Amino acid sequence: MMYLSLFTDEFYQDVYEVLPKVAAWGMKYVDFRAMINGKPIEKQSVEELKKLKSTLDSLGLKTGVIQSSLCKVHLPDADGVKAEMEKLDGIIRASEILDCNLVRSFFFWQHNQNDPACGELAMRPDALAKVLEMFDPFAKKAKEAGLILGFENCGATPDEVICVLNALNNPDWGMAWDVSNMFELLPEAKGDCVGYFTKALKYANMIHVKSRGVSDIPEIDCKKVPWDRVLAGAAVTGKNMPVSIETHVPSSTGLSGEEVTKRCYDYLKKVWPSAAPADMATALSPKISFERPYADNPVKFVVVGLGMGKERCKQISETNGLKLVGVCDINEQKAKEVGEQFSVPYSADINVFLENPEVEVMYIVTPTGTHCEIAKQCLNAGKHVLTTKPMDATYQACDEAIKLAKEKNLMLGVDFDLHFRGPLTELKLAVDNGYFGKILSANMVLNVHRTQEYYNENGGWRGTWALDGGGALSNQGIHEINRLITVLGVPDKVRAVIKTQTFDIEAEDMGMSEWIYNNGCVARVSSTTSLIAPTWYTKFEIIGEKGAYIQCMGGPEGGHTYWWTDGKWTENAPYPYKREWRQGSDNFAYCLRTGDKLKVTAEDGRISRYVLDKMYESAKNGEGWVEIENGGKCPEM
Repeated sequence: MMYLSLFTDEFYQDVYEVLPKVAAWGMKYVDFRAMINGKPIEKQSVEELKKLKSTLDSLGLKTGVIQSSLCKVHLPDADGVKAEMEKLDGIIRASEILDCNLVRSFFFWQHNQNDPACGELAMRPDALAKVLEMFDPFAKKAKEAGLILGFENCGATPDEVICVLNALNNPDWGMAWDVSNMFELLPEAKGDCVGYFTKALKYANMIHVKSRGVSDIPEIDCKKVPWDRVLAGAAVTGKNMPVSIETHVPSSTGLSGEEVTKRCYDYLKKVWPSAAPADMATALSPKISFERPYADNPVKFVVVGLGMGKERCKQISETNGLKLVGVCDINEQKAKEVGEQFSVPYSADINVFLENPEVEVMYIVTPTGTHCEIAKQCLNAGKHVLTTKPMDATYQACDEAIKLAKEKNLMLGVDFDLHFRGPLTELKLAVDNGYFGKILSANMVLNVHRTQEYYNENGGWRGTWALDGGGALSNQGIHEINRLITVLGVPDKVRAVIKTQTFDIEAEDMGMSEWIYNNGCVARVSSTTSLIAPTWYTKFEIIGEKGAYIQCMGGPEGGHTYWWTDGKWTENAPYPYKREWRQGSDNFAYCLRTGDKLKVTAEDGRISRYVLDKMYESAKNGEGWVEIENGGKCPEM
């Protein structure tokens, strides 16, 4: 997936002074351009490159990108072309020794962004033909050497870069997207920027971050890039690409390159997505904000568990009527890092916050099998509790927490955040209003790319029965199980098959289940984490007597929702929904202050877990049908 890197020469120090500093920051990747032994990267000898590689290895660093200026000259003469070919030879040499084939490049077309000729390449076939003819020997040589080129939109607009990429037709090559370049000038960058960002991310294979576009550096007066949205969109693509800090700090600020690079680095860590949103539109759209009547008395949250919990901290900090007042993780260093990032108290001891009367809600984002045990600890301390999904690893654990919350008269909820966006609510409204007539069948598919490293990290709790509650159907597929139940209701019986096909884990990396309803409806749900393409892809289909529905999120199709009625497909929802909530914690806080019922209750979390547990029961005991008792509800409910 995407990773942080930086231009080492932006410190304006020799590379051997820079590398120990960035390693101490926690960097894993660095980019090379100039100021290496007083020379650019392509001028380094074999011996100098081997020394550089040895230094990287000793510091635990890798080369992210060779940030060359290859072909950054406008339609040069023969001598100019020859000089660039010599540069390419040096880049290939560096690529081989530094074990990095990702190279930033240009293509002999350069204009200042205020030049009237800027942008012409995308509209002039004659100019494009000339550029391609001149660049062709470079393209062939780079391809033979196994280089992956990323063409920067510097001296060329994104549309010009895209035009060249389409003409070269090399699927591995892309755009070195410098978001700040021409950002103020591009018509598409006005307003919400979604169209422009979507197009750029489709072609990007690396991203550059300039200090002028970073909101945490107000000393530089420039239009600021919404980096949280850009990075969320990049995460949706699933591309393994670097996000490189190229500060370009103006000398007029009096700030040093090292200082500004560090500030950019700290800012990007703060807005870095913990997980990819479900679709590009959600990722790139401006963050929704709702004014809450209790804004002067915000609901005070502590987040427990700072893996995915870091993203929850960000959500709380950005939501009207909510206040982050602490963070907790058994890894004290992680707690310290996140606490300092959000300027709140931190601790590895949860009791520090349970004993604090200011704290109202404990938001539990720990491994699944610990949710309800921690919830009970918090409930016994008089705190309201919101857990992430799944609610726990077994429905019995859910029952215990639900019973205690009722005894204590405290709120307990689960953050199935799809309920707080438009598509699921619009579908539920359509079903409730008879849009489909009798629903005959439904099909839910979730395909996810994971790696063995994903399962191994943080002690290897993922993919275990005790701490993850299962594998692909539990950690990933629980959202889809909950969606099916929300739309179709609880099935009357289920059967399932689970397989461990790819990864060295205890539970399944592929699961498939069939659901039967007494009214005749049949549904299927499947989930795998073995998708080879680095993406997250879902498809939800409903077939009824009067209508049909297809929703795609992620993957090659992107985000689309199709409705069939009256002999045609449309993307217009029959019952449009105006969004009311930013996410689950927003709804939780509102209900806590107003007394309204939660949109997603603990009982909803229990039902989803119960149905999943019955699916696992079938898979483990011959794959036969298993009855769903009491509509999936706790007998006491």
